[in-house]
Amino acid sequence: MSPYSETPSAALLPSGFADLLPGEAEAEARGIARVMEAFSRHGYQRVRPPLLEFESSLLGGSGEALSEQTFRIMDPSSHRMMALRPDMTTQIARIAGVRLQDAPRPLRLSYSGSCVVIGTPGRESDRQVSQAGVELIGPDSAQADAEVVALGAEALQELGIDGVSFDLSMPALLLGLIEGAIPEGERAALIHALDRKDASAVEELGGSVREQLAVMLRSAGPADRGLELLSQVDFPEKIRGHFDRLKASVDAIRERSPELRLTIDPVDVRGWRYHTGLCVTVFSTTSREELGRGGRYLAGQEAACGLTLRPQALLRAAPVPDARPRCYVPVDLARADLVELHGSGFATVAALGRDQDPAAEAQRLRCTHVWRDGAALPL
Repeated sequence: MSPYSETPSAALLPSGFADLLPGEAEAEARGIARVMEAFSRHGYQRVRPPLLEFESSLLGGSGEALSEQTFRIMDPSSHRMMALRPDMTTQIARIAGVRLQDAPRPLRLSYSGSCVVIGTPGRESDRQVSQAGVELIGPDSAQADAEVVALGAEALQELGIDGVSFDLSMPALLLGLIEGAIPEGERAALIHALDRKDASAVEELGGSVREQLAVMLRSAGPADRGLELLSQVDFPEKIRGHFDRLKASVDAIRERSPELRLTIDPVDVRGWRYHTGLCVTVFSTTSREELGRGGRYLAGQEAACGLTLRPQALLRAAPVPDARPRCYVPVDLARADLVELHGSGFATVAALGRDQDPAAEAQRLRCTHVWRDGAALPL
């Protein structure tokens, strides 16, 4: 009898946390391995930051933007406050700026692991999330942006995900336009209207920049059409460079990955808390959820661009992989036969004694094959 059979509450987990069962956990591990291999092929070296850090370190600098999403606990040894990472990007920035400060730039790093977030209203179910990503630290160029996007596309292709699109935005362009024309107390309502794509509210709240904002609203969609519309907007000189960079990044991505589907949303500023330039969100026609996001930010004092993929979302969008066949084998099966089975893609389940009916035992243990007469025979 299970030790938990008389305690139903033992099966309950905190909101937003879940067990991954056989099949699910293996699929996630295999998916992450394939994504990380794609990153490794392009020279991105893997690092592994800790799950916990001192609060002052994890949430310092750009990490302050993650403060509201962070669980905190007291270190019983030092009595200092510690924090569970809600995101790994700021940790990679710390590693680059402290542990790898003397490494040559561009610095290409990759990572994977779990993060814990408090959750946002309506998304409290997503508290433990897996991440796998890359960071390109040092250069600030459209070509660097394109490398990160192209690498993300290759990783998704590795998993067989179809209908992938990368949605690009430049929050600094919108925010710069609004900050120069709209009083601070009125900006939140305008940004909310832009987020809802409410053209009438934008017309009412847009003040002296309502015409520019109306064009930016209409620009959301395919990148080429959107850039053509935006090129007609008379942006102030001090923010014109953000549009030029958006166009340059699209051109660089097109040159590197001409088949990639690109869209732009010039009024998207949601969730881009510490980003300073081009921002990227990854979607697929096979899923209703984001597959990843990233963009340009400051790693300490260095320019950086990264992309974080969500393995759990990727696996929901990817084709279901074939389960590995399981072969029930006798306890004394020769080593050479085991090696051959494993080389042929079988998982072997060994008997722990002499079975009178190996086929029945194989079926009970949910095997697909049983070893008989020197071969793996299907059940």
